[in-house]
Amino acid sequence: MITRKNLKGGFRIKVDRLVSIIMILLEKKKVSAQELADTFEVSPRTIYRDIDAISMAGIPIRSTSGVGGGFEIMPDYKVDKKVFSVDDLSALLMGLSSLFNMTRGNELINALAKVKSFIPAERAKDIELKTNQICIDLSPWVSNRNTQSYLETIKTSLQENKIISFGYVDRHGNKTARTVEPYQLVLKSNQWYFQGYCLYRNDYRLFRLSRMTDLEMSKEIFVPRAYQKPILDIAEIVETLQIEIKIRIHKSIMDRVLDLCAYEHFTPDGDEHFIVNFPFIDRDYYYDMLLSFGDKCECLEPLYVREKVKHKIQNIAALYNA
Repeated sequence: MITRKNLKGGFRIKVDRLVSIIMILLEKKKVSAQELADTFEVSPRTIYRDIDAISMAGIPIRSTSGVGGGFEIMPDYKVDKKVFSVDDLSALLMGLSSLFNMTRGNELINALAKVKSFIPAERAKDIELKTNQICIDLSPWVSNRNTQSYLETIKTSLQENKIISFGYVDRHGNKTARTVEPYQLVLKSNQWYFQGYCLYRNDYRLFRLSRMTDLEMSKEIFVPRAYQKPILDIAEIVETLQIEIKIRIHKSIMDRVLDLCAYEHFTPDGDEHFIVNFPFIDRDYYYDMLLSFGDKCECLEPLYVREKVKHKIQNIAALYNA
C-alpha cells in the first residue's frame, strides 16, 4: 500500500537523485548506466527510467552503446561555467559558508560542493582570495548544546510533516507541554526559532529553540494547514513604541553600547565618560539591558525611566540584604 509518507519520501529521494544525475552529466563527458547505478545504489533499470524523466523535462540526453558508451548531455546544452563571474561565485560561497556555521548537514555540504564544481581551475585562486576577504560567522560565541540536534529533528519533521512535542519555557519561567505542527525554521538575530501550529493554543506560534526541552518527533503525520508566515519585520511597531533616553556611560562599555546605538548619538563628558541619546522601549527587556551595564551606566532622563531603574536596583539590593 502506498501511503502519503512513502509517496512523499520516495518522491523527494527521486528528485534528489535526478538533480545529482544532471550535475554529474554536466561535469562529465559521458557516464554509463552501471556507473550511475553503482553511485546511487539502484538498479540500471531505475537509472534508465531516471534518464527518461530528465529527457522529458527538456534536458537533451543522448546515449551511445558499446565499449565506451553511456549517457551524455548534448554539448550545446552544457552549462557555461563562465556564466558565473568571480564575484558571483565568491558571494555564493560566502553565503553558504555562513549558513554552514549555523547548521550542519549533508544538504549544505552538497550545495557547497556543487558551487565549487562550477569554479574553473584558472579562476580558483581569485575566488578563494575574494571569499576569504570576508568572513560571515552567524554562530554565537557560546551556544545551547541542544540547538544543533533540535535543528536536525525539526528539519526532518518539516520534510516529513510529522508532529513534534516538547516542553516550552516562557519568558517568565513557566513551563508548558506543547504538541506542534512545524511549518518553518527561522534564523533571526542570531537565534533559531520555528513557526508552527500549536495544538495546545489552537493557533500559530513562534517558538525559540533555546527555550525548548525534551524535543521528540512523533510518528503521526499531519495534513498541512493554510500557512501564516510569522511577522518578523517589526520596524514599524518598534518605531511607534521607541523613545530616546539620555544615559551617561563610562568609556569601558562604549563597545557594547555601540552595538545598540550609532556613534553620532555620543557626546564626550570629560575624559572617561559619554552622554548618549539611547533608543529605548518601556519594556522589561530594555530595563534589563540598562542594568546589565552595571555601575558603568546611569540613566539621566526621563525621570520616570530613571525612577523605574532605581526601583529595580533597590529590589536587587534587597535580595542580598535579606
